[in-house]
Amino acid sequence: MPNSTSDVCPNQGFAQRSTLYQEFLAEREEILRHKWLESEKQGEDIGFERALLDWIRKHRASWRGARNKKLGK
Repeated sequence: MPNSTSDVCPNQGFAQRSTLYQEFLAEREEILRHKWLESEKQGEDIGFERALLDWIRKHRASWRGARNKKLGK
């Protein structure tokens, strides 16, 4: 019988420690911010997929460059 939660879920917290997951969350936050700003400009919700594609095309490369510089990569 397991005596702690780590015995039940040995990978608990892995996602929170994963740098890949942290990058995903940071990028998602930027996409959601872009979605909000563009939706405000349009006067209607543009939807996540449209915001995602627009953000990738217009902002992803410069965002990654700035983020990598900030993180010292």
